[in-house]
Parts: sequence; C-alpha cells; structure tokens
Amino acid sequence: MTGPVLMLVCLLLIGLSFWLFQSGLRKAQVDRVLERLGDGQPAEQEANTAWTGLERMFLRAGLGKPTERLGLWLSGWIIGVLLGWLIADGLGLVLMLVAPPLLLRMYISWRYQRRVHRMVEQLPQLLDHSVRSLKSGRTLADAVLGGIESVENPLKDAMGRVQRNVRMGVSLPESASDFAEFYERDEFRLFALGLKVNHRYGGNASELLENLIKMIREREQGARQLKAMTGETRMTAYVLGGLPILMVGYFIMVNPGYLMNMWNDDTGRIMLFVALGMDLAGLFTMWRMLRSI
Repeated sequence: MTGPVLMLVCLLLIGLSFWLFQSGLRKAQVDRVLERLGDGQPAEQEANTAWTGLERMFLRAGLGKPTERLGLWLSGWIIGVLLGWLIADGLGLVLMLVAPPLLLRMYISWRYQRRVHRMVEQLPQLLDHSVRSLKSGRTLADAVLGGIESVENPLKDAMGRVQRNVRMGVSLPESASDFAEFYERDEFRLFALGLKVNHRYGGNASELLENLIKMIREREQGARQLKAMTGETRMTAYVLGGLPILMVGYFIMVNPGYLMNMWNDDTGRIMLFVALGMDLAGLFTMWRMLRSI
C-alpha cells in the first residue's frame, strides 16, 4: 500500500511543479503587458467574489489574494494529508486535516496584528508630512496623497487603496473611511473622521492633523506603559498555557508507554480527551483575558 501512495505523491508533486512553472511564465508576461497598458490609468474596482471574506483576511495581512495560489495551497494540503495517513494512519489523517487550517488562521492573525501595528506607528509620519504640505499652500487632498508617497511600506502599500479610490473619483474622506473600515483600527477611523468633518464643515486642517498626531502618540505611549505593567500577568498566562503541552512532550520522550497504555484503554482515552478539552478551554479563557488587558 505504501508504494502506490508514494507514487501518487510523486506524480502530484511533478505535475504541480510543471503547472507552477507555466503559470509563472504566463503571469509574468501578462503583468508586463498590463503594466504598460495601465500607466496613468485609474485602477479598476475589484469585484466581490465568493472568496471575499478569505481574501479580506489575506489582504489585510499583506499576503495577496489567496485565489491566486489556491491550487498550490490545496495541493500542498492534500499531499500533507496523504503523508499523515501514510505515517500515522487515522490519527495522522485527522491531524493533517485539522492542524494546517488552524495554523494558517493563527499565522494570518499574527501577520495582520504585526502589520497593522507597524502601520499605526507610521501614521504620525504621514500626518506630519501632510501638515507641512498644508502650511506650504497645498490642498488637503494633495497633502494627504503626497504624504502617502513619502512613507514606507507597509503603510504606503496599504494606503494604495485610498489612492486608487481617489483616482476613480471617490472623495478623500470616503476613501479614508473605506480604508479605516477595511483595517478596523480606531486610529484610522479617527483619521477618516477628521477628514470627513473638515470636508463638510471646514476649519483649520493642519491644526486638526497636529492634534491627531499628538493623540496617536499619547495613545501609543499609554499602550506601551500598560504592556510593561502587565508583563508579569502575561508571562504567567504563557507558562500556564504551555505547561500541559510541555509535560505531554516530556512523557512522550521519557516514557512513551505510559501515554500509549492510556490511549489503548477506553477509560484512559476518555480521560485524555477530557484533559485535552479542558486544556483548550483554559487556553481560550486565558487568551480572552490577555486580549482584554
């Protein structure tokens, strides 16, 4: 049984490599043609698809559209499932079916949090450049768009969404509001709200942006102080959450027969599943507590 499965995996890998090679060549040629044709033209609004929610997660994390690599993701997952079934039978099959999506979801969440935190840190730089442009006589829209060009990635890449909407005729406040709702951060919402208020009622835009810079920096300083004050609590939660996993790993390395005897016994198997459920419930509870800090 092992031989046919390995042969199938090899054929899948060979076919996947040829498909990726051809797709890469074709996509490179198409991108070059579209880049030449699209110079100076407004970007086309992307249509909603059935993968909108999944694409939103990937785009917010800076990973591009998942539909562009859907064949690669699915092929890798299928190969992993086959290898898991080949190595550990039913247990490996279930593990490879469940673990990759969970790990991918955790990785996307981590990438999003890290990226959006960096974007918030770069926002005062964009606002400061906009204030200096306003004082030199430029309009608010030109100042903000010029500030976008002055910052680095990831904020510059993410703010491309605002530039694209403005080129298509959407007002700057509405474009900023769309950007803020896409990334779901209070700092971006305040920025969009300030632009909307200034657009509707007028006023000193430079003073408004300066106050926003001050507020963002004070909020960031307060968050850092809170993180330092709650460091002991968070470390305790990490230790308590990782201790059961470390203990299981220790038993597997030192005395694997102990856990296998429990697994082969009906009552022991139930106890292991109950312990796993309690550990997951405790991890979720502590995660929610840490999120509230």
